[in-house]
This record gives sequence, structure tokens and C-alpha cells, in this order.
Amino acid sequence: MALESSFEKPVPVATVATLVGDWIDRLGVIHVEGQITQINRRPGAGVVFLTLRDPAQDVSVNITCYRQAYEQIVPPPAEGQRVVLRAKPAFYRGRGQFSLQMFELRQVGLGELLARIEQLKLKLAGQGLFDPGRKQPLPFLPQLIGLITGRASAAEKDVLENTRRRWPGVRFEVREVAVQGATAVPQITGALAELDAHPEVDVIVIARGGGSVEDLLPFSDEQLLLAVAACRTPVVSAIGHEPDSPLLDLVADLRASTPTDAAKRLVPDVSEELERVRQARARMRGAIGRMLDREERALSNYRSRPALAAPHSMLERREQEIADTRARGRRALHQRIARDTEVLGQTLARVRALSPLKTLERGYAIVQTSEGHVVRDGAEVMAGQELGVRLMAGRLAVTVGSVSETGEMTTPPAADTDDAPEPADPAE
Repeated sequence: MALESSFEKPVPVATVATLVGDWIDRLGVIHVEGQITQINRRPGAGVVFLTLRDPAQDVSVNITCYRQAYEQIVPPPAEGQRVVLRAKPAFYRGRGQFSLQMFELRQVGLGELLARIEQLKLKLAGQGLFDPGRKQPLPFLPQLIGLITGRASAAEKDVLENTRRRWPGVRFEVREVAVQGATAVPQITGALAELDAHPEVDVIVIARGGGSVEDLLPFSDEQLLLAVAACRTPVVSAIGHEPDSPLLDLVADLRASTPTDAAKRLVPDVSEELERVRQARARMRGAIGRMLDREERALSNYRSRPALAAPHSMLERREQEIADTRARGRRALHQRIARDTEVLGQTLARVRALSPLKTLERGYAIVQTSEGHVVRDGAEVMAGQELGVRLMAGRLAVTVGSVSETGEMTTPPAADTDDAPEPADPAE
């Protein structure tokens, strides 16, 4: 039955809410199938809030359940599971909010959403996108950091503030995009390509706060994961809280458990680095001091050696050695000369003893023909032949008077020696 109303006769909001609530109450108890994408258990609250999603139509509805009834479900439901609920449609008139009040839950098995993610995970693992060997190392101190995050999000604030607190001089190139919903993947992929092409960006961070499995779906999208794997710039995944693990964590070059953890991994802490520098300088001072002490001790040891303590003594010793050597050389030379002089005298005496002149000194003479031949046999000369006689002192010219058969010669009276030819010297 249509409700009659006009600008002149409007219907109050309470009336509309009451009519809608009455109409929904007539639906009665129904059984609904869907996938749990979020579970919110507030401490101390008597009601548990869930979100049930239809993956095929991308439609979600809020579920409420009394805590006592929820705690009786064994095993407890988990996000991503596909379930069937027995619930009653309800309309909360105070807020004008529609929900399903759950009385009973039956788990169907692993949700379709998680199943698709698991299949994609196996596919990408087969392509080697999770291989640690393809991970790029992060620079020690990036000069410009590319940040992809939600608009005015807490994740952006965490990354910027904590990074600058650790290293005040760091710069950021921020791209604010949708981080959930149908437009998230195209926007994130576009920002990623833009930052990867930026010549000064050293590392790219994709950051988002926590959320349900449905909210984090863009970060397990195949298109985004392939884009991250193709990046030449190192990519850091900082999605959600510690328990959250979208597939981006496996493809990125580094996984940070939270945006704050990403800030700690991006840059070193300047105070810690200054402390390390101070410690390194202290170690170097100590090492240099020990080295100088060691070298001073070595120099002292060298200076205490006799060669350096009294260097002239070494020269004096060498000078004395040279003088002794020269003296020994002179003595050896004199001894050699004396010995050789003695040997020479002995040799000269033997030569003189063998000389014909020694024989002539005893009264012998040498008889020679006019041609200088020595006469050894009387048969070699004839009577009247002129001969020369060599004495110890002087020469004689004689004429053979006769030759006896016994070999004895007779000579005529001595002729004038001045006219006789001088016989040849037998030694010549």
C-alpha cells in the first residue's frame, strides 16, 4: 500500500523508519549464504558484528549476533570462510540501518575469496615471483622515497613521521590513491609505474593500515603483483598489521609488518649511526694509540742497540779491521818477495854452475874454427889452420902446427893477436 505524501504533507522520518521496519519484520527467519569478510568483537560488548559478502555480485550486508550465541559456534568462524546463516532481517530505526540478526551459523568450508587467493599464490609461485633470488636489496640511505598510500591516511603519517624522525634529511615523493575498492588496483598500478620511472626515486613503499580480507583484496590482485615484480626500483610492502599477509608481501622485495616497521627498515637511525661513528672513532683512536706505542717501543729497542747507541764504534772497528788487513797484506807481500828472491838466487846459482864460464874459470878453453864452430876432435882440423881459443878472460888466435895421431895438437909460435881474427862467441 503506497504511502501518500507531498511537499505540503511530508511524512516524518520516524514514520518512514517504522513502516520500513514493519515491512522487514514480516520477512521472518531466512537462511543466507555468503562469505565472512570481517569479524568485529568489541571487548566487553554483548554483540559481535560481522560482514557477509556475496563475491559474485560484490554485495555485502551487516550481521549482528549475541556474544553468547557466537561463542557456541565450534569451531569459531574466520574471515574468508563461506558460511550459511539462519538469521532474521532487522531494521534499526534509530540509525536507519539494515542488518541480519544471526541465530545459527554453519561453515561451508574455505571461502571462495581465500580459495582464489590461494590459487593465485600457487600460480605466481610457479612463475618464480616469490623466489628470494630475484629480490632487490634496499639502498642503505635512499635520497628520495616513493610512497603510495591512501589519502590522508594514518599509514602515510606513520611512514613520514617515523622515517623523518630517524633520518631528518630524507625526501618523499607521495602518491595518494584509493587503497580499497574497484579503483584501487588501477590507481596503485599507475602510481607504481610513475614512481618506477622517476630517475631520483631509490625505493618505493606501498603502505596501508589494517582492514578486513575484503579491504586488502587489491593487494592480492594479479595485475598489481605482476607490476610490482616488473619494477626496476626496490618495492617495500607495508600492508595492514602483523597478522595481515596479502600476496604483495611475497612479491615485494621487502615485507614490513606495519607502516611503522617500514620506516625503520627504509633508513638508518641517525642517532644510532652517530653512536656507531663515535664507537668507530674510539676504536680507531685506540688502534692508532696502540700502534704508536708499539712503534715507539720498537724505536727505543733499535736505539738501544750498539750500532745506533755508538755508531762511531762500528766505524772504528771497521777501520781497525781495514788496518789489520792492510798490515797482513804487506807482510804477506814481503814474505812472498823474500821467498821468491831466495828461489831466484838459488836458480841463478844453478844456472851459473851450469854456465861454460865456470868451466873456463878452472883453466879450460874453447877452441873454435874461423867460422865459429867448436872443435871437439883433432881430426876436424888440419895443420896450418887458424883457430880461435876462448879463455876465461880474453881470446887467442892460433895456427895449427901439426895434428898427432893421439889427437894431440902442436901449435906454432904465438902470432900477433892483433892481426888474428877474433873467434865467435860460443854463447852468441
